[in-house]
Amino acid sequence: MSLDSASHKDLKLKTDEEVASVQPDNVYKPEVDTSGIDERKLMRKIDWHVVPWLAVLYLLNFLDRGNIGNAKLYGMTKDLHITDTQYLVALTCFFFPYALFEPPSNIALKKLRPSKWLSFIMVVWGIAMTLHGVISSYALRVVLGLAEAGLYPGVVFFLSCWYKRTELGTRVAVFFTSATIAGAFSGLLAAAIHNMDGIGGKPGWAWIFILEGLFTVLCAIASFFILEDFPDTAKFLDETERVWVIRRLQADLKFSAGGEIFTMKYVWQSLSDWKTYIASEVGIYMGFDGPLFAFSLFTPTIINQVYMHSGFEATAANLLSVPVYAWACIMTLVIGFLGDRIGRRAYINLVLFGTGLIGYIILIASTNPALSYFAVYLAASAIYPTIPNSVAWVSSNVEGSYKRSATLGMAIGWGNLNGAVSSNVYRAVDAPWYRLGHGIVLAYIAIGWLCSLAFYFLLKRENTRREAGERDEIIDGIENENGNEKSGRYDSLNAARMDKGDDWSGFRYSL
Repeated sequence: MSLDSASHKDLKLKTDEEVASVQPDNVYKPEVDTSGIDERKLMRKIDWHVVPWLAVLYLLNFLDRGNIGNAKLYGMTKDLHITDTQYLVALTCFFFPYALFEPPSNIALKKLRPSKWLSFIMVVWGIAMTLHGVISSYALRVVLGLAEAGLYPGVVFFLSCWYKRTELGTRVAVFFTSATIAGAFSGLLAAAIHNMDGIGGKPGWAWIFILEGLFTVLCAIASFFILEDFPDTAKFLDETERVWVIRRLQADLKFSAGGEIFTMKYVWQSLSDWKTYIASEVGIYMGFDGPLFAFSLFTPTIINQVYMHSGFEATAANLLSVPVYAWACIMTLVIGFLGDRIGRRAYINLVLFGTGLIGYIILIASTNPALSYFAVYLAASAIYPTIPNSVAWVSSNVEGSYKRSATLGMAIGWGNLNGAVSSNVYRAVDAPWYRLGHGIVLAYIAIGWLCSLAFYFLLKRENTRREAGERDEIIDGIENENGNEKSGRYDSLNAARMDKGDDWSGFRYSL
């Protein structure tokens, strides 16, 4: 069967490998023989080189972002004569630059080497974190937000450039579990560091900032040598392995894996795509990021206030948060694995967001410390596993490396901007049950549930239309009765795929 005699519709239903087999010119570096590659061995090699260090970096990212909550329990606000309002303003100062800088940071990551860009922003936020223990200024929270902004969306995009759509969820989950470990570890670490109270004339809470910040700077320097770059330039792979990785990504409808020249067209494609807004501005990312920041910043405070009548102190509250985060870690790994195996990410999202709704309804209604503590586990079960599942779902439905980087940057940026809201909803005046804060987080989760449902039905409808040929392009030299000018005219099928990305009629959205 030749390309000229094949119909456009028949080609759409083939895998990219089959299409490449009938059009050899489309094969990435066809002169390279990859038949001797052991897939399992190579993927294990990639996993060990790519994922573990990223998890370490995100642990530091999450630890440095949330340790202000631990410092507060050890008298920071009292020593600095900070009112509750001033403390909330300090939290808010972090989120605006953190959210707004994420889209341009992702573009910079793609144009520059990840090893350079991520290492640079780590040095900046490590220095800012260290200075938290030396001087008191809102400007430090702004700088911290600017620098930390690039890590999470950058890592998510970076992983999407290495793995197939059916592999991404597990890797994101493994990477993201470092956030839950940070939540647990921060309490233990803060309790240990607080024992340095008085050393060097500084209170224990100041040493929390100083030591954690200095460690981040050291890891940033190491990152320049440890972090890998994109598959087509990765130093730990030989030429044959690089070609094999890129070919398998292109076979998974990631046509841009072999490299893409930046033009603003890709950014405009993201801005004009309805998926960008359902995923971010309307609400899936909004639905879990708002609750995430509220949970990470205020869990020790909430537990402390709930149990205050039992004589619990700050250290006890920090330690009680440890098993909550351990449970969240386990659930995140389980859901990440399950999402890749069954592929029904929409259903998983609906169940997880539903669990969160139950948890926060209990928190609003309960006046029983034990029941409220149980509800915190339900909340953790919903918030943390939803994030890697949603990230993998959205990422797998956006093709074009620059478009995907822009979409993820905007989605994660908007989601994180809601941290500016959720960081202000747990007011001291509402202690110990914080019903206003719980109610607002409940609303966020409800938005996430509704947008997940909408995303599923809209993607399913679009797949149906493509199966029916309603989106077919006109390809010169190929007869296709459904082709129409509105969908575009191209010299070849490959030209259509590269130009349109996930808008190409042969692309099928994952549900």
